[in-house]
Amino acid sequence: MSEEARQAEVTALQAALAAEHAAVYGYGVVGGRIGERRRTEARTAYDAHRARRDALVRAVRDLGAAPVAASAAYELPFPVGDGAAAVRLAARLEERLAGVYSDLVRAATGTRRADAAGALREAAVRAVRWSGESVAFPGLAERSGARTDERTGAAGTTPSATASATAPARH
Repeated sequence: MSEEARQAEVTALQAALAAEHAAVYGYGVVGGRIGERRRTEARTAYDAHRARRDALVRAVRDLGAAPVAASAAYELPFPVGDGAAAVRLAARLEERLAGVYSDLVRAATGTRRADAAGALREAAVRAVRWSGESVAFPGLAERSGARTDERTGAAGTTPSATASATAPARH
């Protein structure tokens, strides 16, 4: 693997890792607001994102880089005060994750590429389950007609600029 290809893969892995950190945080919020009927689904997604996050940490280290750390807190893309907003947040998290995994599929090779494709598929399926809507090309905003907000991070959240250094991180 050339140094340029290795760096592109590390960059895409770091973006996916940052998105998974944000998703783990976001699902902590979802879990606190979601109705009882969908709580198991939220917990399953939370656990899946924690596992993906941990695998990405290992992958980044395997390539000789220091994994990006989670932020202490994240600014959500909209207020999440009830179950309906929690469902919208979960869908947004998954849609954004599909986007970063799409980038990782392009940058990675071999087993990492297959893993990224699997993560893309899982995020797309979860996004459909949460939103009830599907897109023709999950993870490709320019093809699906989805609009992205430049201020919003890859998983639909942004590290909070006002987060206290002592604020507990949700993991």
